[in-house]
Amino acid sequence: MDMAEDIPEDYPTEIEEQLTGFESSVASVNTMVQTVLSMPRKELMERLDPLEQAKLDLMSAYTLNSLFWMYLVTQGINPKEHGIKQELERIRTYMNRVKEITDRKKAARLDKGAVSRFVRNALWDSEEAASKKEGQASKTEGTSSKKEGVSKKHKDTPGRGQHSKRPKLN
Repeated sequence: MDMAEDIPEDYPTEIEEQLTGFESSVASVNTMVQTVLSMPRKELMERLDPLEQAKLDLMSAYTLNSLFWMYLVTQGINPKEHGIKQELERIRTYMNRVKEITDRKKAARLDKGAVSRFVRNALWDSEEAASKKEGQASKTEGTSSKKEGVSKKHKDTPGRGQHSKRPKLN
C-alpha cells in the first residue's frame, strides 16, 4: 500500500517532502519489525548472550515507547506532560548502564605483572648503561687525573655523594 496514493490532493505542497520522508521511515520501521517478528522470540533470545538480550529488550521498549510518543503527538496530546516522558528517561538510564558495561568489557585490561617487569627492565637497562659509562670514564680519566691531582669526573659535580639509586620495582 503506497501512502502517497492515499493522500488527498488538497494538502499544502510545503509538507510533501516531510510526508515522503515520514512514509519512508514508516516503511523502514515496518521492515525491521517484520524481521524481528519473523523469528520466535524464545529462539532469538537463546541465540543471544545476556548482554545482547538486555540490549534487545531495551531497544524494543524504547522503540515502542517512542512510537507511542508519536501517537500522542498525532492525537494533539503533549507527550512532555504525559508519563511516557518519564518512561523514556528510565529506559535511557538503563541503556546507559548497558553501554557502560559494554565499554568496560571492550576496555583494555592492564596486566600489572607485565607492566612491572617492563618498568623494572627499562630501569635496569638505564642503570647498567650508566654504570658502564662511569666505568669507561673513570678508566680514561683516571690516568690524566693523577697528573693533575683532582678527578675531572667529580670536579664540577655539586653535592657529590648525595645521589641515590632509583629503587627497583618488584
